[in-house]
Amino acid sequence: MMNFDVTPVEVVTREFVAVILAGFGNELLPLTGEHGDEPCPKALLPIFNKPMLDYPLSWVEQSGIKDVLLICPSSHRPAISHYIHSQSSSASFSSVHIDLQTFDESQELSAGTCSVLRHFASRIKEDFILIPCDFIPPPSLPLSKLLNKFRTDTMSDGSIVTSCWYEHRSDKQTTSDEWGSPAQPTPIVWDHISGTLLYVDSPREADKNNDELELRMTLLSRYPQAKLSSRLLDSHVYICKRAVLDLLAQKTRFDSLREDFFPWLCKLQYQSTKQEKYATSIRIGIIIHRADDGFAIRVNNLPAYLEANRHFVVDTSIGDFTRVEEKSTIKKSTIGKHCVIGKMVKIVGCVLLDHCVISDGAKLDGCILGNSTIVGSKAELVRCVTQAGYEVKDNESVRHEKLDISDWAAQPEDSEGDVDDSTGEEESDEDED
Repeated sequence: MMNFDVTPVEVVTREFVAVILAGFGNELLPLTGEHGDEPCPKALLPIFNKPMLDYPLSWVEQSGIKDVLLICPSSHRPAISHYIHSQSSSASFSSVHIDLQTFDESQELSAGTCSVLRHFASRIKEDFILIPCDFIPPPSLPLSKLLNKFRTDTMSDGSIVTSCWYEHRSDKQTTSDEWGSPAQPTPIVWDHISGTLLYVDSPREADKNNDELELRMTLLSRYPQAKLSSRLLDSHVYICKRAVLDLLAQKTRFDSLREDFFPWLCKLQYQSTKQEKYATSIRIGIIIHRADDGFAIRVNNLPAYLEANRHFVVDTSIGDFTRVEEKSTIKKSTIGKHCVIGKMVKIVGCVLLDHCVISDGAKLDGCILGNSTIVGSKAELVRCVTQAGYEVKDNESVRHEKLDISDWAAQPEDSEGDVDDSTGEEESDEDED
């Protein structure tokens, strides 16, 4: 006799959704400047010839999370959508469902993380992991490690957030001051016994107390073995209870999670009057990743972008369909796809994005060249960054500069204007004669 009993289907609810934020990347200008009418999304900038977005997506997929809410500016949606639905991307992240959403903002006026989360709160029904598109985690820091810490803390003592901070030793090779400063550590205080974040220095506190930290006695009495560090960087990876969105809905004046929300949240942990007001017990967990345990970095400025590429390059990486002519030397550099490197070219410690053309005899040292940059013959660039489509003239020598299309495009217009003026004067003289 055949058994037709049907095993009931178990409904699996989502435990987490990963929220990946992909902003304009103003700190990476001119790399992220527009190329004609086309934007150059920060999330698609290559690191070791792989889009930046691949690193957090791989991290999420390896943890077993299936759902991603990817938020980007409206102008970046076509390029990012094309990438995530392309054959190379879909094959890599076939087990992840990506919900691409846009947030209306301008490159001049970007919205803070708190505002973005409030806007998309209706799409986040469960606990969530907030991840910036520019965080490059090491293999020794799987996302599952952070998730397990969060699970343990929420079950045992009501933790509402788990944050991740990391130690970073900067590349000894310095970049030009014109590129901007590397990310600076944020002073924090934490209890290493319970793994609790107790204090995050904010710009408001720094302005008020200059070089001093002001800590309440209630904090120190409750956590007598608290530790202070001014060498850690915020990964901006936060695992949050859904209740975080409810608190943000109440605190509408908060714009930045790190500078506004978390300093306030830390105070709730040891100020009983605040706990009574919000009728909840709140704790912020912390995981600290040490530099000795693997290279981690946020690629949110130009020095970090160059350093991240250099970290992955043993000697040189050359993209598909790139042609290198005879007697050219390329060392410790990443060369993108469809580039043309002429004869007797010397490239050292550089990153070239796709479709760059380097003419015969040119020399590049410590440079980052945007898409479709053209470098003339025998030109020399030292520690320069170019916007996509920039053209360097033959024999031109430039050092320690950010090279924008607006600066380059203005030069021929000015020179043509001078020619027109002189021609006009000659014609008027002839008329008088």
